[in-house]
Amino acid sequence: MNAFKEVGPPWAEAPPNWSTCWSCSAWARWSRSASHSSTNRDSSGRAALDAAGTAVLDWRMHRTAGVRISADADRAARGVAVQCAIGLGPLRAGAPCQVVWSTTDGERDRYGFTYGTRRGHLAVGEETFVMELAPDGAVRFTVNAFSRPQRWYARLAGPLLPLAQHLFARRCARALTHLATRAPR
Repeated sequence: MNAFKEVGPPWAEAPPNWSTCWSCSAWARWSRSASHSSTNRDSSGRAALDAAGTAVLDWRMHRTAGVRISADADRAARGVAVQCAIGLGPLRAGAPCQVVWSTTDGERDRYGFTYGTRRGHLAVGEETFVMELAPDGAVRFTVNAFSRPQRWYARLAGPLLPLAQHLFARRCARALTHLATRAPR
């Protein structure tokens, strides 16, 4: 069961009065951006989109970014339960989630999914990961997330949780850059 009740479309605005709301975006034809400062001009076009988009949907992005993933399916799809674990050793935090939206096979220029938190997660909210091919051939990776702490110890962390989420989004962008640049041309 999802801990977050107001499941909506992946581009929905955060509910009112939520303490954390952020969004970041990175282009695989990296111009300098707030979410990623590397430059890689080789990651553009269909091959980069397909490689990175598949990595988003089959959990390789998460694994390459250092997240342990256990999921009901090999690919993100609506209804799939996911257990994410991030951290080191005994400081590893579990994050149970469920996919509430994903792209379909018919979406040629976009790959992605949204998962919402389930009971036992430190926070309540949703996070969306999307790869898109722009008309000029650039590949765009976007992370949209909104959440608020659910556990007392998560609330004690204050602004460290949004910072950790932002850093995670940057790690995902770096992981996708690595995976996309290894794609066959």
